[in-house]
Amino acid sequence: MKKIFIAIIAIVFISCNNKQSVDLIIHNAIIYTVDSSFSTTEAMAIKDEKIIATGTNDFILKNYSAKENIDANDKAVYPGFIDAHAHFVGYGQSLFVADLYDTKSFDEVLERLKTFAAKHPEEKWILGRGWDQNKWPGKTYPTNEKLNQLFPDKPVFISRVDGHAAIVNQKAFDISNVKANQKINGGDVETFNGKLTGVLIDNAKELVSNFIPQLSKVDYAKRLMAAEKNCFAVGLTTITDCGLNYKDVDAIDALQKDGKLNMRLYVMLSDDKENFDHYLPKGPYKTDKLFVHGFKFYADGALGSRGACLLQPYNDRKDWKGFLLNTKNHYDSMAAILSNTEFQMCTHAIGDSGNRQILMTYNKVLKGKNDKRWRIEHAQIINENDFNLFGQSSIIPSVQPTHATSDMYWAEERLGKERLKGGYAYKQLLKQNGWIPLGTDFPVEDISTFKTFLAAVVRKDAKGFPENGFQKENALSREETIRGMTIWAAKADFLEKEIGSLEKGKKADFIILDNDLMKVDEKNILNTKVIATYLGGKKVFGK
Repeated sequence: MKKIFIAIIAIVFISCNNKQSVDLIIHNAIIYTVDSSFSTTEAMAIKDEKIIATGTNDFILKNYSAKENIDANDKAVYPGFIDAHAHFVGYGQSLFVADLYDTKSFDEVLERLKTFAAKHPEEKWILGRGWDQNKWPGKTYPTNEKLNQLFPDKPVFISRVDGHAAIVNQKAFDISNVKANQKINGGDVETFNGKLTGVLIDNAKELVSNFIPQLSKVDYAKRLMAAEKNCFAVGLTTITDCGLNYKDVDAIDALQKDGKLNMRLYVMLSDDKENFDHYLPKGPYKTDKLFVHGFKFYADGALGSRGACLLQPYNDRKDWKGFLLNTKNHYDSMAAILSNTEFQMCTHAIGDSGNRQILMTYNKVLKGKNDKRWRIEHAQIINENDFNLFGQSSIIPSVQPTHATSDMYWAEERLGKERLKGGYAYKQLLKQNGWIPLGTDFPVEDISTFKTFLAAVVRKDAKGFPENGFQKENALSREETIRGMTIWAAKADFLEKEIGSLEKGKKADFIILDNDLMKVDEKNILNTKVIATYLGGKKVFGK
């Protein structure tokens, strides 16, 4: 009997020793792998920050032993969400200025600025972001007269929600030496009766913003770490930051290498000579968490500030079509240069004229199907005759679903009913290449991944408006939306072999949710919470 017992112990010992040792096992879960067949499984084993196996609970638990085992209690597990278009650095900075989002009037803006100034008397400039005149009575821009009265001795610079317009006070004009009727290409210094109103549109903002003091290294790091914390909390593990300076890249790289910043970032450099001179000779730059691989251009401004470039006049301003932010020759020449490099060309285009110009530029250089994955960011208003120009040269429309549900309250006023049919047309755009990356454009919109999901699938905002959805014919399916927030977003960044799905060999970036987005009732989508976020198999958010 003693020999039999010893034999059983030996068999158990040998069996345990035959198990492969790993760092982490997730089991008893509904794991959406987001592989080519969108399959689900029950468990996965992780070692050295990568997934080494997926399968049934029995298979994983019999073949692997881990330092840490997590029973997911039948909760849904998804790949970490990837925001295909955002402003991570800008978002971090926005967390430390006056919050002007959802203000109902300019008077409310002034009250918030007074409160902010009282709490931060040490600030040399009063900065804010988030106002939207479309939410105010009359929907018109204010003048800076009240700003001048409240802050005669301290410069004020407050950005519109989309970052394409700003209101500044006279002190800021004095410091920057901006004069009435000053002209600038791709921008507008608004005047009335020969007097500065305080409103700056698009490129005109830089006439003043260039005088705002630079942050110290400590303050810069503080802002990025605050942004990262919030992003991990909503399940984001990779963010495409659209439009940085090479000095930002250097700062981010240093913070990541010091272990102070963990967020994975795909960076598009701004359309700027300094950036071209710094990066074009040496090519893209890549580490485990940072990939500098694109250049960001601007065709036009925003629809809300009437900076979007339209083929026909604005419906609510018959003498105005908006404008391009640069010359056609600039886009053509830079496309020709970048076509001979590994860099992506990524261009912000909102209006149908802006989109047409960039589509024509891209098609001229790309000349048919390809895998360069040049992108149009936003692809917001498309003429019915131009949709085919995306698929014709494999041009990627990178869209942000919450833009549709934010703009729907006033977009028809700008465009008219007929032209609006080509707006926010995500299903039509998806058909062009068979895939479409999704983002938020935060801090223009909320960082909420669940608002993105709701807007894409249900075409409603957080208030449940409109009852039947906004232009529901362009809604995406749940599977398409999850792909757009994971593997397609990774593909748009040339990272689909590393992240975006939960498959063997890929980085173990995943989230555990309390609701299953593929099954939850639409009314409860926004009640979904992230239980935990893992980056490379290490928990970065959750208890």
